[in-house]
Amino acid sequence: MHGEFKVPGGKLVVVDLEVAHGKIEQFRLAGDFFLEPDSALEAINGAVNGLAVEAEPATIVAAITAALPAGAILLGFSADAVATTIRRALQQATSFADYDWQLIQGPPVDPVLQMALDQVLAEEVGTGRRKPTPRIWEWEKPAVVIGSFQSVRNEVDLDNAKKFGFDIVRRISGGGAMFMEAGSVITYSIYAPSELVQGMTFADSYAFLDEWVIIALRALGIEASYVPLNDITSPTGKIGGAAQKRLGSGAVLHHVTMSYDMDGEKMVQVLRIGREKMSDKGTKSAAKRVDPLRRQTGLTRAEVIDKMVATFRGLYGLSPSEITLAENAAAHQLVVEKFGTDKWLHRVP
Repeated sequence: MHGEFKVPGGKLVVVDLEVAHGKIEQFRLAGDFFLEPDSALEAINGAVNGLAVEAEPATIVAAITAALPAGAILLGFSADAVATTIRRALQQATSFADYDWQLIQGPPVDPVLQMALDQVLAEEVGTGRRKPTPRIWEWEKPAVVIGSFQSVRNEVDLDNAKKFGFDIVRRISGGGAMFMEAGSVITYSIYAPSELVQGMTFADSYAFLDEWVIIALRALGIEASYVPLNDITSPTGKIGGAAQKRLGSGAVLHHVTMSYDMDGEKMVQVLRIGREKMSDKGTKSAAKRVDPLRRQTGLTRAEVIDKMVATFRGLYGLSPSEITLAENAAAHQLVVEKFGTDKWLHRVP
């Protein structure tokens, strides 16, 4: 069995192994990481050989850590990264390069239809009717998108939302509320087979699925980094946040909203951003929490998106695609049956 894991912000970890009688055998670790002393490599190999295939990641990490020579230095990877790679090998995980990625850009549609499209396109990838797909969203009107488990009244000032013309919609993934205006944000989704994140913790998979955009932002001169669990940030402030849903159809839905030119003052009038959340982020002003990409790059929104698309294409390949008539029809039906209903929107009042 073979497994690979590119450590977010780090190096590639590669493992090869065999399984016999429920045990790991012939284990070999490789990669472009740095490791001192040389003897540490065989120490890691020896620690993994003989472990049960059902071993939990913590058990694998403990075995590797105990076997390392005193003063061993691991650069660009960790014992946790090795454990993740082993689990991916055992569960027959795939990588970005294994797929023929198809790009959808736009068109701008109603916010509630965006929610339905996310579910439909993810399910289509899960069933194999659609190839793995990144989608760049466009916004038709202002909206607050709340997480699957958030309370409407706790997150949104409904009077101010109505005053400024914001729709309130609920997505299928967890996480926090997102403040959306046309031209002010960059939102993308990735619809992929669940095998792409096999063997990863949720924390690992968030950074893994967004590493390409970190590379794109750094190429634009932004010192972008990933802050667990789901924030993309820079030294001057938060850029955006991610959310994820793993569907029973065999797909993972991962989506991100990044601020391009956000009206922070309007945001704090529409969203109820509590003092507890602000203290957790280490900042006193909600309006300053989200640092726009326009100010950090000096580029138009379209130029930033073009760089993102070019980066993804350069790393993994990318062909143009469109939402099909059948997908569009299914999404409109889901609006009627689910996303456009009060029952869904207020399932957590």
